[in-house]
Amino acid sequence: MRILTQSAKLFRRARDKLLEQDCLLCGANSAATLLCPACANDLPRLSAARCPQCALPTVLGEHCGRCLSHPPYYDATLAVFRYDFPVDKLIQSFKYAHRLALGHYFAQQLAAQAASCGVDRLIPLPLHAQRLRERGFNQALELARPISQACGWPIDAHLCSRTRYTPAQAGLPWRERIKNVKGAFHCNADLSGQRIALVDDVMTTGASLDECARTLKLHGAAQVTLIVVARALPK
Repeated sequence: MRILTQSAKLFRRARDKLLEQDCLLCGANSAATLLCPACANDLPRLSAARCPQCALPTVLGEHCGRCLSHPPYYDATLAVFRYDFPVDKLIQSFKYAHRLALGHYFAQQLAAQAASCGVDRLIPLPLHAQRLRERGFNQALELARPISQACGWPIDAHLCSRTRYTPAQAGLPWRERIKNVKGAFHCNADLSGQRIALVDDVMTTGASLDECARTLKLHGAAQVTLIVVARALPK
């Protein structure tokens, strides 16, 4: 029994040693986590006082003027961080350097806030097939999987598709982004009365997410909540 106990201790030490890593931001030892506690606490989080529909800051957490005058098709937005340094660099590393472990880290932050939401189905914002081949994976799906597991919501990655290949939104002026994604999505199911959570990494103007929400509403969705890691704020 003593030999087994000593062996178990040695195994745990070896396992912990293998899992040790340096913080992605400061390089300090962060045990088995991607970020050390100090860097994680310093990430730029969104203010609690923000528009419940689009997540832009407002004085008392009321709806912003834009959502009141030009209501989007989505009903609410849940976001954790501001799209600012160093969150922007972490997300870029996740998307373009294939650091998929960051997707799981971000999903944990989202799931902690989203668990109390009423959701019938979780849908990752789809990529066009050509974009998917170029990137090798859909970052929205990598976020949606752990959120689905944590919150117990069924995930459907095939219900909605992107049928039109469009230039990357990031390279377009804000006013051109709505035109760029018009009619870009297709839904193949009846969603009558369902509450949908639509997942993506970053919300900038929200044009792509809004157009996808419009498509989901046309197919009967009663409510569409956006779940995004970070919200870009106007400069």
